[in-house]
Amino acid sequence: MRDQDRPEHPTRSAPPARLAAAGIAALMLSLAAGTSAEPLGPPEKEDLKLGFIKLTDMAPLAIAYEKGFFEDEDLFVTLEAQANWKVLLDRVIDGQLDGAHMLAGQPLAATIGFGTEAAIVTPLSMDLNGNAITVSNAVWEQMKPHVPKMADGRPEHPIKADALKPVVESFRAAGKPFKMGMVFPVSTHNYELRYWLAAGGLHPGYYAPHKNDTDGQIDADVLLSVTPPPQMPATMESGTIDGYCVGEPWNQQAVFMGIGVPVITDHEIWPYNPEKVFGMTAGFVEANPNTAVRIVKAMLRAAKWLDENDNANRAEAVKILSRPNYVGADEAVIAASMTGTFEYEKGDRREVPDFNVFFRHNASYPYYSDAVWYLTQMRRWGQIAEPKSDDWYMATAKQVYRPDLYRRAAESLIADGLMEASDFPDFDAETGFKPTQTGFIDGIDYDGTRPNAYLEQFSIGLKGDTQL
Repeated sequence: MRDQDRPEHPTRSAPPARLAAAGIAALMLSLAAGTSAEPLGPPEKEDLKLGFIKLTDMAPLAIAYEKGFFEDEDLFVTLEAQANWKVLLDRVIDGQLDGAHMLAGQPLAATIGFGTEAAIVTPLSMDLNGNAITVSNAVWEQMKPHVPKMADGRPEHPIKADALKPVVESFRAAGKPFKMGMVFPVSTHNYELRYWLAAGGLHPGYYAPHKNDTDGQIDADVLLSVTPPPQMPATMESGTIDGYCVGEPWNQQAVFMGIGVPVITDHEIWPYNPEKVFGMTAGFVEANPNTAVRIVKAMLRAAKWLDENDNANRAEAVKILSRPNYVGADEAVIAASMTGTFEYEKGDRREVPDFNVFFRHNASYPYYSDAVWYLTQMRRWGQIAEPKSDDWYMATAKQVYRPDLYRRAAESLIADGLMEASDFPDFDAETGFKPTQTGFIDGIDYDGTRPNAYLEQFSIGLKGDTQL
């Protein structure tokens, strides 16, 4: 519910008799449903402050708040936009935030000590897909002669970085660097942009943290740097960068402003790629296990609401997200991607029903294989400086990703009669590793159980015993 609808002094907890009755009812429902869920105890901490960045994929938090799903779990939540991803992470670590919408790479990087070191865990994947790569109008005009056309004259998608390579080479011949923005060194955006560039024969550069080099531009053909998401369009318009990779609505904003063209979505780079996660410190989860599970319950309900009935609720979600306290962009800009379409060049609007996925395809489940993929990209680009064994990748993934919390939340929702077992993976059979994934822009398949063999397939990037 909105702030103005919220009672000034909401009831903080249910009377003991109601809690006992609810526990008995939940137990009876769980037995009837055939789950092993034990009744979930009351939250250890009721008043929570959760952080987010102004992107459309923070939607599960906004919907859980607006629809009262947090309050249904006896949680009284304040949602607070953060200035950038570093500030967000630091505030979770020092306890100013109880949890947050995070880049999928952030909990992993913190755990292995790349950047700020801390024990961060995630029990929930917030979405699949949701990003795109945009270039300036000037760069697009130079790319177009190298992009295949469809019969109607429009560009054929997906557009590979092969079409960008001659443009980068022309910049180099003129003595100019080609620069692109991404949102954070361990962001999906960074790894997707690097993946796309490398697939087109363009080196995106290495990191060398062991040599105090954290710019990620060693041997780079394209210089990548950090820009906060809402600032991407203006930074490109000013000429500081020639393109960027970011989440919505900041690619569509470039189209609406008439300053750039999104050339490829991340769904075209890696179909159904994991994007954001919900992160908390391991200490918070240990001290507040019921609270953590209840947060997940509320967000699972929100995720399902966002996807149910073929995205029927997306128009309402767009109105909510457009508010200044959430994303704060025009409804038309947010709707351009959130409602199943995506506009590339002005007027070239195409059907992309899965541009944002919050629940279907088991989008919310924290798969170990997703974590391993991020770790392989950290190794590929030098953020992990030394070779690691396959066992190390597995152990690290299991340290950070917490499907046990997810399962407890799901089984509690089933016991509550709010969701069905068919909404979730078969927990008894689930290994945490997806089958081999295909459809990558470079044609390379990914098996999360064999990270080093996966890395060996790339012609650009560190692998094996290679070190800088």
